Amino acid sequence: MAILHFTETTTATPEQFVAALTDFGPGRAELFGNSTDEYLEVHERGATEADVTEGSRGIWERLHYDWSDPGRVVMTTTDSNLWGGHSGHTYTFAARPDGKTDIDVVVVREGKNLKGKALGAVVGSVGQGMLKNAFRKTVDAVEARNRGTNRT
Repeated sequence: MAILHFTETTTATPEQFVAALTDFGPGRAELFGNSTDEYLEVHERGATEADVTEGSRGIWERLHYDWSDPGRVVMTTTDSNLWGGHSGHTYTFAARPDGKTDIDVVVVREGKNLKGKALGAVVGSVGQGMLKNAFRKTVDAVEARNRGTNRT
């Protein structure tokens, strides 16, 4: 099982970042590179939770999103072609006095089959830098969206 931990500081407010995380409309890949429209399916959506399948490049997972706590979004994997067990993502937000927001992200990847276990080992070692870079790109894209500009 791979457990990854990332932190970033953003000019986006916690509310703006939660709004981006829970925007399941077309073009989601502009914010989240591992979520293409081809895989995106919203099964159910409420005021503070959703059941969504997303993915890209042959990897998909069905996630239960819970944003009932304004400072936290918990995404629990309920089904996937690779991930099982305790897999998921937790985003925690802390507003700072200077108007910025600290974001703390924990990603758990527990393979449910041989391919998932092998990819989990890669993600937990050499893939960690790539995922951190992808997270930074997401932060940049959310900031650009909130400024009304496109990310370049």
